[in-house]
Amino acid sequence: MDRGIEKLARVFKVLGDYNRLGIVMVISKASRTVTDIINTTGMSQTLVSFHLRALRKAKIVTTRREGPFIYYSLVNPSLMDIIDELSHAISNSDPDKENVPETVSSRGW
Repeated sequence: MDRGIEKLARVFKVLGDYNRLGIVMVISKASRTVTDIINTTGMSQTLVSFHLRALRKAKIVTTRREGPFIYYSLVNPSLMDIIDELSHAISNSDPDKENVPETVSSRGW
C-alpha cells in the first residue's frame, strides 16, 4: 500500500478524536499556551497534555518557547481549511440536517 495513504490514515486517526479536534480548532487561529487551551476547552491539564503529545507525534502541532511559556500552533494552518471543507461537505450531503453538527468554523472555539 502507498506510504502516502498510510500517513494520511494516521492523521485522520489522530484527528478522529473529539478532544484532539477541539484542540486543533482552538489553536487554528493563533498560537496558544496549555493554559489557554485548558480555559477554552474546559479539559483538564492532564488531558490537554496527553492529546497535545499525540498531535505533536503526528506532526500536526508544533511548539515554540517564549520565556517560561510554550506556545502550540498548527504545523500547517491550511489544515483548518481542509477540516472546514470536510465539515461543509458532510453537512451538505446529509438529508437529515438536524443531526449534522454545524461547520467547524462557526463554533465558538
